[in-house]
Amino acid sequence: MRKKKVRNLVLLSGLTIMLLSACGSTEEAFTEDYELSNVTFPLKEDVSLKFLTQSSPLAPADPNDKLVFQRLEEKTGVHIDWTNYQSDFAEKRNLDIASGSLPDGIFNAAASDYDLLSWAKNGVIVPVNDLVDQYMPNLKKIYEENPEYKALATAPDGNMYSFPWIEELGSDKESIHTVNDMAWINVDWLNNLGLEMPQTTDELITVLEAFKTQDPNGNGEADEIPLSFIDNGGNEDMKLLFSAFGIGDNDDHLVVGNDGKVDFTADNPEYKEAINYFNDMYQKGLIDTEAFEHDWNGYIAKGKEARYGVYFTWDKANVTGDNDTYDLLPVLSGPTGEKHITRTNGMGFSRDRFVITSENKNLELTAKWIDAMYEPSQSVQNNWGTYGEEDSQNIFELDEETNMLKHLPLTGTSPGELRQKTEASGPLAILNDYYGTVTTMPEDAKWRLEILKENFVPYVTNDFIYPRVFLTLENADRIAKIDADMLPYLNRKRAEWIINGNIDTEWEDYLKELESFGLSEWLEIKQEGYDTFKE
Repeated sequence: MRKKKVRNLVLLSGLTIMLLSACGSTEEAFTEDYELSNVTFPLKEDVSLKFLTQSSPLAPADPNDKLVFQRLEEKTGVHIDWTNYQSDFAEKRNLDIASGSLPDGIFNAAASDYDLLSWAKNGVIVPVNDLVDQYMPNLKKIYEENPEYKALATAPDGNMYSFPWIEELGSDKESIHTVNDMAWINVDWLNNLGLEMPQTTDELITVLEAFKTQDPNGNGEADEIPLSFIDNGGNEDMKLLFSAFGIGDNDDHLVVGNDGKVDFTADNPEYKEAINYFNDMYQKGLIDTEAFEHDWNGYIAKGKEARYGVYFTWDKANVTGDNDTYDLLPVLSGPTGEKHITRTNGMGFSRDRFVITSENKNLELTAKWIDAMYEPSQSVQNNWGTYGEEDSQNIFELDEETNMLKHLPLTGTSPGELRQKTEASGPLAILNDYYGTVTTMPEDAKWRLEILKENFVPYVTNDFIYPRVFLTLENADRIAKIDADMLPYLNRKRAEWIINGNIDTEWEDYLKELESFGLSEWLEIKQEGYDTFKE
């Protein structure tokens, strides 16, 4: 029996929230039953579905103002009534669910495994296994040809509760996700001071000291920032340099050894050694004093003024522009003389890009609309943007002879910002064999893959990453609770030690504190999940 309103207690992001009755509106959040079967697109008569979503503040407030959605509506005959939150999405989404105001589906759902499993347990969303088998030939084909993606999308209870985003750009160690926070160095400053490119961690200190004291920009002012980053800022963090000291670190603080054993990175002696290195750098005034507090906008503002000697990001075009002022900082050898790169656990897969709610009365229609997103050409446009824009820069041009979407030059535009304005994101799949048949590879991605292959891959020794393991509800809940205590503590201590030192005297207490938060249990759950996935 379908529930009109969810009235029971629903666990949302680790909190138990009493569901509130919807009020203030007589209009249901979901759509009436159209009683459609054997659906084919375009529909003879247009219909509407109601979706909740999120988008960048750079994008139109109404997603229907995006050309990619306008074309999709024309192709399918399905109009989408969007509720679009451009800030505080998770909080607003959870409040909508708690109020019982469920739409037909949630697009770009940003759901954790705990969210998905608790929503499923409490009747907020429905399993989609049968929908994939009966109504979604595009996605079904992808799963049949790439069973690893079906495995990643399947919960421990055997059900799929969501639809994924898949983007392949390279594979294995040569995947574009192998390294995220690349270091970029101001080669104009090197040339102005007659300095060689640093090759070791000690040589980097020497270069940064020269950047600080010798006025490399030649303006007579001490306004140079030798090294900057966004503390724990993902692609803009400086964890890459931890690799020079041994096991290294990544955003998950987790690596997989070649023996298949998972290892926490932030409790080993090499981690301590790296922290001491950055503390020495900080005490010498070489680290941006705002690195531990500034946001993305502040970071790129200084980047666009070329004030950094060394900084970190995915693609320099997003911070300092597509010019020759900055070049890649090579992989540095550390105290042992060896070079090493720690892999991220990044992969082009996210299982949470669309969920169908229990209020949806048009399951076949919705499933076929979602499946249209997995059509290769549509997926390409969802992921990057489209062609034929009259009032803004285009991502693609359409080759009418081959029907291939060809990436256009970005001409100095930040690729991240342009795509945020025009992409749909959501459920999609782009496989490696699409390049050269459905679309060209973006020039910035091709360039980055070449950099990775030439400069980083030779020093990647770990054969495996920790994949997007789907934990049980109980284990996902436990991991979330441990993370809620352990990760803020870890991040706080890292910043304190870099700024103030004292890591050697506080190290044993730090290890005890990590254990008190549940580190051993955390590792056991991670290992169990990895072993189950590999089986």
